Amino acid sequence: MFIIYDLIFLVIAIFYLPIYLFKKKLHRGLLLRLGILPQDFALNRPIWIHAVSVGEVMAVRGLLEELRRAYPHKRFVISTVTSTGNKIAKGIAREGDFISYLPFDLSFITRRVLDRINPSLFIIAETEIWPNLVSYLYKRNIPSVVVNGRISDRSFRGYLSIKFLLKPILNKINLFCVQTSRDAQRLIHLGVSQNNIRITGNMKFDSADYLDKKPADYANKYKTLLELSKVQKLWVAGSTHPGEEEIILSAYRKLLNEFPDLRLLIAPRHPERSQDLVKLIKRLGFISTRISILDSQTHDPIDPQTIFILDTVGELLYFYSIADIVFVGGSLVKIGGHNILEPAALGKPILFGPYMFNFRDIADLFIINKAAILVRNQEELKENIRYLLNKPSLIAELRLLAKELILENQGATKRNMEFILGLT
Repeated sequence: MFIIYDLIFLVIAIFYLPIYLFKKKLHRGLLLRLGILPQDFALNRPIWIHAVSVGEVMAVRGLLEELRRAYPHKRFVISTVTSTGNKIAKGIAREGDFISYLPFDLSFITRRVLDRINPSLFIIAETEIWPNLVSYLYKRNIPSVVVNGRISDRSFRGYLSIKFLLKPILNKINLFCVQTSRDAQRLIHLGVSQNNIRITGNMKFDSADYLDKKPADYANKYKTLLELSKVQKLWVAGSTHPGEEEIILSAYRKLLNEFPDLRLLIAPRHPERSQDLVKLIKRLGFISTRISILDSQTHDPIDPQTIFILDTVGELLYFYSIADIVFVGGSLVKIGGHNILEPAALGKPILFGPYMFNFRDIADLFIINKAAILVRNQEELKENIRYLLNKPSLIAELRLLAKELILENQGATKRNMEFILGLT
């Protein structure tokens, strides 16, 4: 079976290579993905944590600190798939840690890397299943744990179609620490033994305690960067996708008639789309400037009607921290939404669209407790922002309710840590 899997993986890789070349997505981490490690690599049985991208890296930040306290002499390997996740991982690493990219799941690559790194424990954030990796960890008697596990509706449908292939792979993972009872039931339905599943909650609620303390400290710096006056309000639209920016810009145009001091910053989910966003903003009759240009300190004076574009990685939290209102993207189009807990933890009133299926439990919790606002279209987006700007008391109420929800749902990191200690 694994020979067939390797062949399929190779065919897909060869097919996608020209696409990656065209989109300029091949980065210097390619050698690491091919299993080529530095010649002097030697960490003496480290703990390996895999977190695919930015959200997963942020979620395991607290767990990493707990592991450091429990195993003070251990070093850590932190792997990602995306370059943005890799950059964030470097920010939480310490001297002696190794930041890498997950090797391609080809048997000859996986074996070489695992033999070389020889981890004492492998931790997977959320639920990424790589058959060769999981199987070789099992063969080498290296414990593997899934933390913050979740199975989306789409993934569950796909997994069911290959249940007969997936079941033996899943049962080679020693422990699943999952977010909800729904995730646990889905794993059981896929053939995972109930004895290997623990419902521990969502570590993203805990990430509020591990947010960089710099956002508040840096507030004046970022307000100065945007040349915001005391009377101006900032609306940050974070992690946006194509199709959403048009809605946001149209709503903003109408809001400006009533609120001329309202400023807008758009942070596309993929910063490489920034140039496309510049063109869109120009086509709709606005002026734009990219944050990277403002950072250069050689820019012209900012026009009062300028729309800001965040084209850098790792700074969204800082702009959330100075925002008066936050819209979280990927939710007005069928992407599935993005993490609303970071702006909530920073005390910001939050709006999001109807397509939050990747964060359904969190979104439902916030809506049921009236700690965030659901908007279904451009008109609702405009009207709710208008309402917030006219009623500061509602902003204060949203902030309070959101922070209370976060506090009530914390503790998953420590619960996960207890089970990991029991395993090792």
